[in-house]
Amino acid sequence: MKFVVIGGDAAGMSAASRAKRNKPDLQVTVLEQTEDVSYSA
Repeated sequence: MKFVVIGGDAAGMSAASRAKRNKPDLQVTVLEQTEDVSYSA
């Protein structure tokens, strides 16, 4: 299954990581217009 997130801000990256945690075999793609995405370690 494929999952596309539009927007690499905090909400988009949170949705992407939560989807991947819930379904490890999911193919996640994040589309972001700028070069920077939200990152927190």
